[in-house]
Amino acid sequence: MVQKAETIWFDGELVPWDEAKVHVLTHTLHYGMGVFEGIRCYTCTDGGSAVFRLREHVRRLFDSAKINEMAIPFTEAQICDAIVETLKANRLAEGYIRPLCIIGTGVMGVYPGDNPVQTIIAVWPWGAYLGAEALEKGIRVKTSTFTRHHVNVMMTKAKTCGNYVNSILAKREAIAEGYNEALMLDTEGYVCEATGENIFIVRDGVLKTPPPGAILAGITRESVMLLAEDLGYTVVEERFTRDALYSADEAFFTGTAAEITPIREVDRRVIGAGKRGPVTAALQDAYFKVLRGENPKYGAWLTRYSF
Repeated sequence: MVQKAETIWFDGELVPWDEAKVHVLTHTLHYGMGVFEGIRCYTCTDGGSAVFRLREHVRRLFDSAKINEMAIPFTEAQICDAIVETLKANRLAEGYIRPLCIIGTGVMGVYPGDNPVQTIIAVWPWGAYLGAEALEKGIRVKTSTFTRHHVNVMMTKAKTCGNYVNSILAKREAIAEGYNEALMLDTEGYVCEATGENIFIVRDGVLKTPPPGAILAGITRESVMLLAEDLGYTVVEERFTRDALYSADEAFFTGTAAEITPIREVDRRVIGAGKRGPVTAALQDAYFKVLRGENPKYGAWLTRYSF
């Protein structure tokens, strides 16, 4: 359950959580054309707080809107400021941030006409997305019977609300069969991504991750690639098949919500030693040091704030 905060930023104003409402004929509710972001903030070791890669997330929000021909009635700078304002108003030192842009009421039918674009920013406390133990012990994954979107069916570089029906179907299937997460293949049968995470495999000290294409090239994914190179690892963007995943030394998911989550099993095949491997552990350590403000090289990734 989402833990209720005090206020939500709604079209330029902070309103009480329970009063942040839309009409039942909101266009996005019927047809799925809306865009969103998932962002995290963390408590730093110096006692302050910071939003991780705020500007990059907000830029992607606007990119998603442009791809979907939605004109957000605010600037990127205004949304960045509004996110910090909302965190401060709710006195949230660590948690999750959800900006969302939707097409409001007006005409119905698939063509939205001149319906207004509305923007909300909600924040709430949130721990490990796949469970606290998952960060150490890893998770069990099932290859989904549902295929990830083709690049000319849905715009795969946009975080569009309706795109995630595909993820919901895959996640429900995996959970119903006793797994923690679903692995999705692209339309040619290559490993693509999970329902909301990117994937990496490790073999002989080399990291591989699917190239941009059908995947949403995640901000956490990019961060991990840079950190891995700092640690001396070779990182390759390359297509790979399920059998390459099955025989990997290690595998892990990355994402704002999932952070860096090890994969211990896929389709009943144990990955590596069946637990978090040394490369994954090293990357987790490096990643969380950045998030806590302990690596000055990546200080620009943090937007600091305090109450």
